[in-house]
Amino acid sequence: MEYEPVIGLEVHVQLRTRSKMFCGCAADYQTAGPNTRVCPVCMAMPGVLPVINRRAVEFTIMAGLALNCSISETTKFDRKNYGYPDLMKGYQISQFDLPIAYDGYMDLAPSETVPGGHRVGITRIHLEEDVARLTHVGTGRGGYSLMDINRAGVPLMETVSEPDIRSAEQAEAYILELQSTMRYLGISTANMEEGSFRCDANVSIRPKGSDELRTRVEVKNMNRVRAVVRAIEYEIDRQTRMAEAGERLEQETRGWDDDNGVTLSQRSKEEANDYRYFPEPDLPPLYIDRALVEEIRASIPELAGSRRVRFETEYGLSSYDAKLLTARRETADYFESVVLSRDHSGDAIRAFAKEAANWINGELARLHNSSNGLDSDLADTRVKPAQLATLVELFQTRAISNNAAKQVLADMFVTGRDPEDVVDEKKLRKVDDSESLLPVIDAVIDENPKAVDDYLSGKETAIRFLLGQVMKATRGAADANTASQMIAERLETVRKA
Repeated sequence: MEYEPVIGLEVHVQLRTRSKMFCGCAADYQTAGPNTRVCPVCMAMPGVLPVINRRAVEFTIMAGLALNCSISETTKFDRKNYGYPDLMKGYQISQFDLPIAYDGYMDLAPSETVPGGHRVGITRIHLEEDVARLTHVGTGRGGYSLMDINRAGVPLMETVSEPDIRSAEQAEAYILELQSTMRYLGISTANMEEGSFRCDANVSIRPKGSDELRTRVEVKNMNRVRAVVRAIEYEIDRQTRMAEAGERLEQETRGWDDDNGVTLSQRSKEEANDYRYFPEPDLPPLYIDRALVEEIRASIPELAGSRRVRFETEYGLSSYDAKLLTARRETADYFESVVLSRDHSGDAIRAFAKEAANWINGELARLHNSSNGLDSDLADTRVKPAQLATLVELFQTRAISNNAAKQVLADMFVTGRDPEDVVDEKKLRKVDDSESLLPVIDAVIDENPKAVDDYLSGKETAIRFLLGQVMKATRGAADANTASQMIAERLETVRKA
């Protein structure tokens, strides 16, 4: 029998608010010393009362609108009861039956891994508080755990998808698009490695063509997008092997072991009634004003998906270049600042935009990533958009060679200087007149008799070596075509002599 996977994802996103969800403690727990961002509320001291963080609610409304959700007119918070050491109260303040946003969807763009595109339904988006952080030291009798309360109470937004995902590749595309959306909105760093973006996968299989929902397994402990993909692939394979062997699948929570590439059983899967939800008595219901919703809707920036399409149609970029540029809002903003700093139109702006995209996605990205890491953006680069535009023009008009342009950009990246100044100081402007090149070419020919003999004996590739020496002598400023032609002419003169 042929089976198909049925996958739903639950993604927790830490929100970039200044304070925690229900108290005034600073939410910058990652840069603070252990247990320094705490107060009686997030430490669960008796008699304390929570207060709702308005900004976290607004961020959740914004996310809901960006994901095509309906926004509740009335919402409330509930107590989710379970016992674990990192939850000092013995319950988590979350939302159960009245989430802030519901019934949305995300459209995945067509790609090699998602042919034809795909729509994933969004069941709900709700708010809750994060828990403390446990660090386990040692094992066995000598082992112990340390608890840092700083993270407890940080606003956590959970996005729950419908079980509409049919492959690990679709899951990856969904995660990346959701991650991009959160970053474009500016409501989260959405970095999986630092824990501000966490994904749990609910995976089951069924006979292909069936619409039934079978026993599912929830997979946790995945801290990279690639880990989510591998875990889903493994679980699909494991469940398929069990089904073919006639084995019964247990509904359970399993953890991903990244080192060994397997999922491991952790506990039986809880249902909603296991948490004994009931309304949070210390927080009143929230009534969301429609005027506030429309105000937030008007503040939503152009998101990555629509920006990709616009870059392709307006600037004539390839889908590959447009996808790279729009992966981060800061990079897309930088690119448009470069393009719009010049008064081009029609074919001219498209040609300029393509050249700018090549330099941003290529050499500038290489310099930036090697200096700042792969997960950084261009917001703080010393190379200002107008400066890069000037460099692009210098190269586009062939005033400088490709090699010279790379030298100039490397200098600009470190110093922030204007490209014209660097070009003039290093004498990198392209030399293509015979009067300037002829002495250099004659010197190269005189200094490399073996290459000359090789050429005269029929090895025409020797001219490439001589051209390289001319480029080296002129520090890349010589026009390669002009220099190559002049070298050939001088060598023929030598042959006739």
